[in-house]
Amino acid sequence: MKQFTRICWLLLGVVFIFSGLVKLNDPIGTALKLEEYFEVFSKDFGSFFSVFIPHARVLSIFLSSLEVVLGVAVLLRWMLRQTLWVLLGLLVFFGFLTFYSAAFNKVTDCGCFGDFIKLTPWTSFFKDMVLLGLWAVVFSNQRYLRRVFAKGTLGVMYITIASAVAIGIGVRALGHLPYFDFLPYKVGNNIPQLMKPQEQARYQYVMERNGESKTFAEYPTDSTWKYKSMEVLNPEKSKPLITDFSIFDADGKDHTAEVLKGNKLLLIVQGAAEADRDRFKDIGELMAATAKSRKQIQPLIVTSSSPQEFDAFRHDVNLAGTYYFADATVLKSMIRSNPGFILLQNGVVKGKFHYHDIPDASKLEELL
Repeated sequence: MKQFTRICWLLLGVVFIFSGLVKLNDPIGTALKLEEYFEVFSKDFGSFFSVFIPHARVLSIFLSSLEVVLGVAVLLRWMLRQTLWVLLGLLVFFGFLTFYSAAFNKVTDCGCFGDFIKLTPWTSFFKDMVLLGLWAVVFSNQRYLRRVFAKGTLGVMYITIASAVAIGIGVRALGHLPYFDFLPYKVGNNIPQLMKPQEQARYQYVMERNGESKTFAEYPTDSTWKYKSMEVLNPEKSKPLITDFSIFDADGKDHTAEVLKGNKLLLIVQGAAEADRDRFKDIGELMAATAKSRKQIQPLIVTSSSPQEFDAFRHDVNLAGTYYFADATVLKSMIRSNPGFILLQNGVVKGKFHYHDIPDASKLEELL
């Protein structure tokens, strides 16, 4: 039991640190997931939850950093009993979220490990139950964990450092781009290729005859067998990774194929109302310089705002250029920056830039 308790203690601390760091890698993605929960709760439990939506990014960094700090505190056994009570509160909270999502099909991905590991709601719930089991073992056998690795002032110093590092990681990712990009539009990915399935779908058929069920790899030609059900054997590989990438103009004409040909610099403005306006002078200069590039880079603007809203916005910020429209969710998946740049070469992502890291035209030419 002593060894088993130590294994549970180690797993509990490591999982919380890992979970927090993965979320801090992409705090905007975590914030979007929190907004989704708040919107669901505001409809199902009361409009009170809508108050939290504007503060989703702050809560994202706070909760993710808290996971890291609690994980560190567990591993150091610093104020272990109090730390375990706080952990229990988080586990019960997360358990409720995942159960509610699974039972009522409200949020299809809990975001427990960001975009690094996608979990279904029920898988997320069972993961939380396993963590509760680890917690119960550690809590009920604290007598085997009496040694504290950082006491007094040293412990406070370690926890302070862990807090500062965790918050710093999140704040930097918030002001730039994720350290590691796990989304379909990461640098190096071929968008047209990912819009096609990796392989043909393969099926198996369950047929029935005289009360007997049998599985066939191919649909039987014997008409005495009656169809019962069908299952796709390779659902992940037979479905495109990117299914909703579509670029169109104000009249609804599709320009997706055009955007995915040649060298393109896409300025992504996810929503005109929320876009940071301070850098549009520099953005306009880059768009103008890019249009004159020897690499024949065509600058384009893509937004999810309405034509009327965006037309007013571009006049306000003095932004000239051809602009198209796309779904808001797609643009949020493409880049965690509003506005932000994506450099394409025949649909292959060659570079992504936050508005705090606007490149010059020579940098774009190097990437091509």
